[in-house]
Amino acid sequence: MQALLDPVFLARLQFAFTVSFHIIFPAFTIGLASYLAVLEVLWLATGRDVYMQVFKFWVKIFAVTFGMGVVSGIVMSYQFGTNWAVFSDKAGPVIGPLMGYEVMSAFFLEAGFLGVMLFGMKRVGRGLHFFATAMVAFGTFISAFWILAVNSWMQTPAGYAIAPNGQFVPEDWWTVIFNPSFPYRLVHMVLAAYLTTAFVVGAVGAWHLLKDKTNTPARVMFSMAMWMAAIVAPIQIVAGDFHGLNTLQHQPAKIAAMEGHYEESIRGAPLYLFGLPDNEAGETKYAIGIPKLGSLILTHDWEGELKGLKAFPREDWPPTPVVFWSFRIMVGLGVLMAALGLISLVMRFGGHIYRNAWLHRAALLMGPSGFVAVLAGWVTTEVGRQPYTIYGLLRTVDSVSPIGLPGVSASLIAFIIVYFIVFGAGVFYLLRLMGKVPGAAPDEPIANAPLRSAGIVPGPAMQHGDRP
Repeated sequence: MQALLDPVFLARLQFAFTVSFHIIFPAFTIGLASYLAVLEVLWLATGRDVYMQVFKFWVKIFAVTFGMGVVSGIVMSYQFGTNWAVFSDKAGPVIGPLMGYEVMSAFFLEAGFLGVMLFGMKRVGRGLHFFATAMVAFGTFISAFWILAVNSWMQTPAGYAIAPNGQFVPEDWWTVIFNPSFPYRLVHMVLAAYLTTAFVVGAVGAWHLLKDKTNTPARVMFSMAMWMAAIVAPIQIVAGDFHGLNTLQHQPAKIAAMEGHYEESIRGAPLYLFGLPDNEAGETKYAIGIPKLGSLILTHDWEGELKGLKAFPREDWPPTPVVFWSFRIMVGLGVLMAALGLISLVMRFGGHIYRNAWLHRAALLMGPSGFVAVLAGWVTTEVGRQPYTIYGLLRTVDSVSPIGLPGVSASLIAFIIVYFIVFGAGVFYLLRLMGKVPGAAPDEPIANAPLRSAGIVPGPAMQHGDRP
């Protein structure tokens, strides 16, 4: 109850709420844009109409998701000025240009070619249309590049100096961008986006296969999604291991919270599977662990030494229970993703991938898993950085705007109401699009499909792109 009356906590909660809504859309569009590019390549290379049918099915969903991501991103960025003015002032010389580069390069690239991708199939030719699709996909990657550069700098700041007025100013832009954690975080996030898309596509394909196992577009969706799960999920586990080693080097207190370790130093540390971390007591209660496995994973040595939270000042401890459990949710879902990918391989080589209803039900159940894993990973990263906004340099309590409790609480309530109404309607519409039978209207122009889905039947002039 005391925390609910704290403006700093409410400002953090508001940013966490808006960023949680926002991040699920880029996590989907990054992978979906690349998937669309692959589908168009396959269509151009093989001439099989089924790839274009699947392309037309998903491009409508991409358009809606892209729009929702843009809107939620704009709203989220306003909070840098409203709730986090001190942070914006001190970090602005570094953060501002990086976010500006994202808009000028990635967003302009995406927005410039998005119209051609959506409406230009019969107007610009196949080659130019594929180029537009590829540029949209490349733009989503560039967007992830710049945003991860910003966030990674906040996690592992480098290439800066502190001016006499207390501002962080760039000394070496190359070092600012390619800070110590950036390569690991970029790879981890992009792979997470691909897996998120794969499991959504797989779930939609599974849904339609449960209704009609002979639906060819649904078969293509499901097959490609399961290939992605089988290949990328194990790679993501390896990438996560490298990311963990990097975090241990630069943010050891975060690792201690993730693992639930409190003792100052532990040689041959166990891997706690479950437990109840308690910062007040300084211990993880009811811990169930595997001896020495924590040291093996994090140091690649059975007897490796790990620091616990008691090796750091208590005021620098993150909220350990949140970090501990969000990390386990992320890892647990990653293991389930890899397991489903492996099972799909067995079914594929046995000739049952399109006929096994239990596999389809499992894929349908795992449809939202990518979103949940991304959110859990984001919570682990951001809450584990506390009590800092810029790790080790600028505390969260020193970053907030001088705004009172009524202002923060009122805006938080307004955000919750508006977001659930607006984005709830958007998600409902996306689910309706996903529920339509793929390939049912293969000759429908891409430009008309969202209109027809909304109940608008284009006339002859609209259908052929002519002027009235």
